[in-house]
Amino acid sequence: MRVGFVQNKPIFGNIHENLDRVEKLLDGHDADLFVFPELFATGYQFKDMAESRSLAEHIPGGTITNALIALAQKTHTYFIAGLSEIEADQVYNSSVIVGPEGYIGKYRKIHLFDTEKVCFQVGNLPLKIYDIAGAKVGVMICFDWRFPEMARTLALMGADLIAHPSNLVLPHCPQAMITRCLENRIFAVTADRAGIENRTESLKFIGQSQIVDPDGNILVRASETEEEVQVVNINLEKAREKFLTPHNHIFNDRREDLYRS
Repeated sequence: MRVGFVQNKPIFGNIHENLDRVEKLLDGHDADLFVFPELFATGYQFKDMAESRSLAEHIPGGTITNALIALAQKTHTYFIAGLSEIEADQVYNSSVIVGPEGYIGKYRKIHLFDTEKVCFQVGNLPLKIYDIAGAKVGVMICFDWRFPEMARTLALMGADLIAHPSNLVLPHCPQAMITRCLENRIFAVTADRAGIENRTESLKFIGQSQIVDPDGNILVRASETEEEVQVVNINLEKAREKFLTPHNHIFNDRREDLYRS
């Protein structure tokens, strides 16, 4: 399977220009699945829920989702990408999953970071695994990385790979995702953005989008500052082998009877 990420520098609020830029970045690259950053086409730093609502869309049916579906059909590729979603006047920090067949599903971020709590509702959809190009794929968004239960739950549900749209400002995530992959013997594609947003405060995003394998190897990592597209080949069987030794299985060896707070 060929998987990749897009690392971009969106212009806040300029959805059409950001969509055009991402399509240009993808030109000449091919993969079965590309992961885009969190809020990749709107920018990140909303001032309040009224502003996040003004740039939100229905999933499916919105401008960004429809553009991604058109691109997926044009390139015969699957995309997982972050955007602001509105439903029944509630706004969510979401990711959409699309492919050549159209809309597939969505995930709403359940661990909101810092001022996201005044701009979005907490996600309310159950976790789900998606069949994408022969892979079992789970989705989490940015700060979800900080909660190991998230990756473990997706792995126990059968995920071979976690797609991880992000807008990272803390320095720890790239290294932490190595641990998440080791803990669960899964692949992870973290797609971050780069650049600086100066709105309510100055936020510098760390870039360093990466793809990590089940042994904790960084297969590719982007720069801290530049727009990039990277693609690697992965062997899904590595994620399906949960034995560390002939006597140690990472899930069967758990002692849930003793894991109590």
